[in-house]
Amino acid sequence: MVAKAPSKQSTTKLSELPHEGHFGEFGGQFVPEILIPALKELERAHKEITARFDFQSELKALRADYGGRPTPLYFAKRLTEHAGGARIFLKREDVVHGGAHTLNNALGQALLARAMGKRRVIAETGAGQHGVAVAMACAVLGLNAEIYMGARDIERQALNAQRMKVLGAVVHAVTSGSQTLKDAINEALRDWVTNVPTTYYLMGSVIGPHPYPMIVRDFQRVIGDEIKGQLLRREQRLPDLLVACVGGGSNAIGTFYPFVSDEKVQFLGVEAAGAASLSRGSIGVLHGAKTFVLQDEHGHIAETHSIAAGLDYAAVGPEHALYKKLGRGEYVPVSDAEALEGFRLLARLEGILPALEAAHAVYAGVQRAKRMKRDQIMVITLSGRGDKDLETVVRYDTQPTPEQTL
Repeated sequence: MVAKAPSKQSTTKLSELPHEGHFGEFGGQFVPEILIPALKELERAHKEITARFDFQSELKALRADYGGRPTPLYFAKRLTEHAGGARIFLKREDVVHGGAHTLNNALGQALLARAMGKRRVIAETGAGQHGVAVAMACAVLGLNAEIYMGARDIERQALNAQRMKVLGAVVHAVTSGSQTLKDAINEALRDWVTNVPTTYYLMGSVIGPHPYPMIVRDFQRVIGDEIKGQLLRREQRLPDLLVACVGGGSNAIGTFYPFVSDEKVQFLGVEAAGAASLSRGSIGVLHGAKTFVLQDEHGHIAETHSIAAGLDYAAVGPEHALYKKLGRGEYVPVSDAEALEGFRLLARLEGILPALEAAHAVYAGVQRAKRMKRDQIMVITLSGRGDKDLETVVRYDTQPTPEQTL
């Protein structure tokens, strides 16, 4: 295994991240030697190609005309009245074409792959939203997509698996291990090692070896950039609190990063209780990066669980790990039952079906809003829509109504 030495700086300026592939002590390149040239090529291409005017112009046009950006910043009046505290705004990533924030990153990296001359694109997916986004991006750009997805995730996200196939992608069912996101990433990495010259690995979250956490963050920061501009125009001020769900952590980093130097803006990341690596994990290495990992005393990766497939992952992006260590972000766990309460609450009060991943953030955000002042502002990022989760919700829908429990 190969890894760059961590930065020896005792303090880290968040606005200057990453430093030589590291976020403080986190990050790095813990990968087989064969992948180092590919990662160096990717880092160089990202730096050079994405800085070009033609690249940025095409990406901007695709985001607007194909993806539907900018997404609305919606004042949730009835949700705010229910909480009785801070004013709650929702960043509507659920209305992006395809139904989730994942298209932001997929379009950017697919454009990069095409510019690098890589016609075959592989990706991993958990909830299926990243896989759908990759399939859409490859279709519109004329690339070939192959998606690795855990067999268990295919079963609970059957609709998204079918959407990928209809969009022209090949879906590989992963039957090893827990048959979830972790195992899908393992298989995608094995594929990449074998086919580096012809294949682009389109990572779906701010995880993995450098430069992936930086690349994905750069394509997802459009979320936070829009929030900042929209709120300044509407309220002439910045928010007091940003809330987003965290699995690997891409929608949360996209929300948080543009505010990282605005010290009065607080960050609240919301994990699944059964996969809460930041809340109860320890420092280790998974999928090429040093970060917080759910593992035993021997370093064996623990089994995880979440009703939301996109949060069912045993680690987290290294930038989140640094935010936690420095106290820049707070991270809390939410149970399956609580996430279901958040889902039903938003559906019945605002007529919006959130993805179960985002429902974790809704629940935690409402609980926090109750303790905040009425003149404070909270923004919750709705990372995706809940159509894909209706069967799961109906199957688990034995809880009392929100009016009885909240």
